[in-house]
Amino acid sequence: VTAMTNNRHIMLAAGGTGGHIFPAIAVAEALISRGYTVSLITDARGMDLGSVMPEVAVHRISASGIGGGFVAKAKAVLSIGIGVAQACRLFRRFRPRCIVGFGGYPSVPTMLAAIIRSLPTVIHEQNAVLGRANHLVAGRVSMIATSFAETEGVSPENAVKVVMTGNPVRQPFTEIRNRPYPPVGPNGEGIKILILGGSLGAKIFSDVVPRAIADMPEALRRRFAIVQQCRAEDLDRVRETYDSVGISPELATFFDDVPDRMAAAHIVITRAGASTIAELAEMGRPAILVPYPHALDDHQTANAKSIDDHEAGWLMPQDGFTPESLTIRLEGFVNLTNTLTNAAKAAKSLGGRNAAEAVADQVERLSGTRPNGGAGPASDRVREIAA
Repeated sequence: VTAMTNNRHIMLAAGGTGGHIFPAIAVAEALISRGYTVSLITDARGMDLGSVMPEVAVHRISASGIGGGFVAKAKAVLSIGIGVAQACRLFRRFRPRCIVGFGGYPSVPTMLAAIIRSLPTVIHEQNAVLGRANHLVAGRVSMIATSFAETEGVSPENAVKVVMTGNPVRQPFTEIRNRPYPPVGPNGEGIKILILGGSLGAKIFSDVVPRAIADMPEALRRRFAIVQQCRAEDLDRVRETYDSVGISPELATFFDDVPDRMAAAHIVITRAGASTIAELAEMGRPAILVPYPHALDDHQTANAKSIDDHEAGWLMPQDGFTPESLTIRLEGFVNLTNTLTNAAKAAKSLGGRNAAEAVADQVERLSGTRPNGGAGPASDRVREIAA
């Protein structure tokens, strides 16, 4: 790895899940292209980044969520304290110009260490509700980057250091942003619905969507083309429901070409995670959003509400997401096709923010550095892990 005491070193901190790691990857790519050296502080789930992103050194520190009884909380505080000491050692060794936190357990000790050492600090919030890790440090960091125009949990005294950058999205979505919305009309092949349930699928979609389609009058039913992700254990029953009414959907447990499939869709039915919301906006595709009801701080509902408020999609709480209500919603798309095209335009207006570059701009501003000729684009392996 290139020497990291070159006074152009930026350290990122992120939990190991995709919602935190993907924005960190995008910002790392932007910074590397400007000539910076970048390293990542994460937990065990993010450690494999080092094998696919050799430009970025990966460091693991102790971290934990705070919950449970007294003993559990005491252990968590001890773990975070150890993480703070480990992060401080990394800062002494590499002398970073700025620390950027993307939330998740490892972000807490890293940002606390940066605050203790009076380093320039940025936190990025992906959701429409300030996450717990970011909430802990928001009052002491230099800047708060947000994905939404309004973010719940940001206090009035901290609002002055908020900059809305948007949520950095995976490169393949940015590359095909300008692919036009498919025409909707009576002579088309039908309204294409893409149903996504995250990496493991969502049982609620297997329960509701096939029944909603099957219960429609045949003339209406045949106006839709279905592409659906299902859990492996749900595949057979979903296929049987569609087969019973003569519908031939495309079903799979996983799609490795989601950007292309999203570009081809007229409407997406999905959860309302931050990355999904950002990808829909980048592609300009409307969605029926069914927030995961057990998400921490119910942030998915806040994410979906922002899209609904901008008329770029429709929020349907899970307890109201029934075959009957979905049939009514889909029937409306057939009768008023401009509803979809208008929502697609609204969705697209929310994307195209070049969020990774916007975050990188703030890092440069705070660190007082400027590119010194650049080091070329980040490796294509960045795109591979994000795909």
